[in-house]
Amino acid sequence: MIKREELSDITYQVSEGVALITINRPDRYNALRGRTVDELLAAFKYAWVDKGVGAVILTGAGEKAFCTGGDQKERAEKGNYGETETGMFEIEALHKIIRAIPKPVIAAVNGFAIGGGHVLHVLADLSIASTTAKFGQVGPRVGSFDAGFGSAYLARVVGEKRAREIWFLCEQYDAQTAERWGLVNKVVPPDQLINAAMEWAKKVAALSPTAIKSLKHSFNADSDHIMGIQSLAFDVLDLYTETDEAKEGGKAFTEKRPPDFSPYR
Repeated sequence: MIKREELSDITYQVSEGVALITINRPDRYNALRGRTVDELLAAFKYAWVDKGVGAVILTGAGEKAFCTGGDQKERAEKGNYGETETGMFEIEALHKIIRAIPKPVIAAVNGFAIGGGHVLHVLADLSIASTTAKFGQVGPRVGSFDAGFGSAYLARVVGEKRAREIWFLCEQYDAQTAERWGLVNKVVPPDQLINAAMEWAKKVAALSPTAIKSLKHSFNADSDHIMGIQSLAFDVLDLYTETDEAKEGGKAFTEKRPPDFSPYR
C-alpha cells in the first residue's frame, strides 16, 4: 500500500478526530488517473484503521473542482488512466470502500462534481456544497457510463425521474438545485465550506462509534444489492471502452468538439 510520504495526487491530514482527504490535481480539475485512485484507496484505509478518526471529509484542491471523474487527457494520451499498483484502474474498489468504511464520509463539494466525481459525492454519506458547486453527468457524451451505484443508487437519492434526467441530458445543475433535489444536505459560501464540513464531522466523531458504524451499515444494507449490478456494469464498461463508439466520445472531448455518434445508432 502507498505510504503517506509517497502521496502525490492527494493530501491526507488528521485533526480533531477527522481525516481530511483532498484530491490534489487542480490543474486537471481534480480528475482521477490510476495513481489518484490508488492513493484515495490508501487514504480511506488509513482512516479506517486509525482509532483516533471518527469521520472523513473528501474534497478537492482549489476553487474550481471537487472532482471531474476519469482524466480524459490521460486516457487520450495513453489509451488508459495510467499506471497503478496492481495494473487495474480500481474505481470500483474506491466506490466500495466509501460505503464500507465504518465511519461517515462527508463530501465537501467545492466546485465541479462531474462524471465520476459526481458519483463519489453521491456515495458519500453526507454532502455539503459551496454555492459555486456544479453537479452533473457526462458519460454518454464522452463514451462512458456508470450503470451501478452512479445511476441505481443515485435514483435512491433523488428519485427515478431526476436520476434519468441527470444521465439522459448530461446537463449541469447548481448547488441550490442540488439541495432542492436532495442531492446535497447543505449549501454554504465557498469560504465556509471546509469549516462547515469540519463542524459536522466533529459532531459525528463525538458520538458512539459502534452506534454510528451500525447505523451506516444498516443504511447500506437496503441498497447493497447494487454492488452486484455494479460489477456487471463495469464488465460491460470494460468492453464498451474498446469500441469505436466509446473512443469517439473521448476523442471529441479532447478535441473540444461535439461527438458524432450517428454511425452507431
